[in-house]
Amino acid sequence: MLTELQDGMMLYHASYTEIRNIDLTKCEPSKDFGKGFYLTSDYKQAEQFLKQSIKRAKIRNIVSEDWNKGIISCYKYHASADLNIKYFYNADIDWLHFIVSNRKNNIFSHLLNQYSEYDIIGGKIANDITARTIQTYLNQGYGEPGSDIADRIIIELLLPDRLKDQFCFKNTKAISCLEFVKGDVYGNL
Repeated sequence: MLTELQDGMMLYHASYTEIRNIDLTKCEPSKDFGKGFYLTSDYKQAEQFLKQSIKRAKIRNIVSEDWNKGIISCYKYHASADLNIKYFYNADIDWLHFIVSNRKNNIFSHLLNQYSEYDIIGGKIANDITARTIQTYLNQGYGEPGSDIADRIIIELLLPDRLKDQFCFKNTKAISCLEFVKGDVYGNL
């Protein structure tokens, strides 16, 4: 079950650099919950993401090939009644279809408008194994995407109880609720 955001909760973001000031224009589209700044409440999950973040930065020539340092930026969340938050409590069909619509916007595209009103979207993370499973789903490896059988198969394969959380802060109103606390540096990654 997903933990909801709570006032004072610590959230973490793994990157090749410390992020004191969040710039939403640098956020990539086609992520699980769309374009936004992603955080997790699970510090170990952030640690595990460091290597992937550095690898992406190298591919994009943002850092040199010999770069081996990562930073987990730590934030305190300050709740606001003005925020419109959507939680996907379980890795279910609604969660799956929304992730698929963000990763490949010509399928289930009606969901992009349906969820565009939210400032923050939280739910289970689609990790590397999940990403491959979703790609097989998109390539009709389990049947027609959206069909009962394909949806049932992919939800079973995703092992939703093992997936950790993520929170996508989609706009400046949401970002304004985050207070940078510190950056934990990791070397020799």
